[in-house]
Amino acid sequence: MVRRFASAHFSLNRRYSPKTLGTHVIASYVVKELLLYFFVAFLFFFAIFFVNHFLLLAESILRQRVPVWDVIRLIVYALPFVIAQSAPFATLVGFLSCLGRLVSDNEVLIMRAAGIGFRPLVRIVLVLGVGISAASFFVNDVLLPVGTIRYYELYRAILQANPTVALEPNSVRQLRDATIVVGAVTDGRISDVVFFDATDTGTFRVIVAGESTARSKRSDGVLLQLDMAGGTALLIDPRRRQDVDVLHAANMGLTLFDTAVFGTHTVTRPQEMTSYDLGRELRRMRHNPDADRRQVNDYSLEFNKKFSLPFASLFFAFLALPLAFLFGKQNGLFIGIVTGLFICFLYWAMIIVGQLFASRNGFSGFWSMWIPNLIIGGAGVFFNILLRRQ
Repeated sequence: MVRRFASAHFSLNRRYSPKTLGTHVIASYVVKELLLYFFVAFLFFFAIFFVNHFLLLAESILRQRVPVWDVIRLIVYALPFVIAQSAPFATLVGFLSCLGRLVSDNEVLIMRAAGIGFRPLVRIVLVLGVGISAASFFVNDVLLPVGTIRYYELYRAILQANPTVALEPNSVRQLRDATIVVGAVTDGRISDVVFFDATDTGTFRVIVAGESTARSKRSDGVLLQLDMAGGTALLIDPRRRQDVDVLHAANMGLTLFDTAVFGTHTVTRPQEMTSYDLGRELRRMRHNPDADRRQVNDYSLEFNKKFSLPFASLFFAFLALPLAFLFGKQNGLFIGIVTGLFICFLYWAMIIVGQLFASRNGFSGFWSMWIPNLIIGGAGVFFNILLRRQ
């Protein structure tokens, strides 16, 4: 009986030794600090993307007397997009700022003096990076397609009820196969309309009107009709550019179909698919010899984007730790914020350039989305090796 109690007492002491307990306390502290800085950085990037993408849109829609409740619903449906965009950048800036502060405040030095080495911190950072990536992937793959579908359904209904929402004052609007330039828009009256497109025969058409009235057409597939007063149409044949046909009319009607703004109704866009559905559609297109190669590459771009952007959080977390240890000894919080924002800017620029090359020049959709992550990962490997040598 005494021997059994002594054995249990020894096991209890070994399991909850002061060193082990201290490790758990410090690990819990580091996790809480990292999450706190992550959420602060997330709110910062959330505000930037939210204002940049949606508040300006909401302002233009409210100006056209659209119900406030519809505007709120549009914003709610768009939130998954903002969340998916904000999480990776918040991981880099938040982790880099937090770890930099721990280094500059000598808290990391205290941890090492207490017997906690470099590897436990690496595990904490990577585990949190994986967790944030998984949550971001769920938002990007499940909530974002649903929100996109609901967003365009509601936006289509708003435009059908109030078509002038589609025509922002003093702007150039690129439609599916045409371009329209509008001046001032007031209560359905539009000044200085210029419309460019090409006919089925390849003839370029330019329609100009000094004043027009937008009317909602209750016809299936029709977005709006512009009644142009004193309109002029110029028809230019590219094979005979010296000959220009000019037509004048006291009244002219221009019909805009909703497919010009939203595309076709029958085809589900890749942004509205989950990764499973998009991957299945991509395999079907690749096995079809008649499939459009550019469209296949666009689908490949969206498919890889569903993975590369969420899991950028893991690559950023892997990079943040050595950068903070190497450069955060003096004012690590400030260095972390500045360095993190600079890297975020470079990463965002690489993403934009990759998408442009893929959509316009046919560059591989896979490499367009993964090259930025591979560069971040390679930098993380380099700085980790440099840190270990020190």
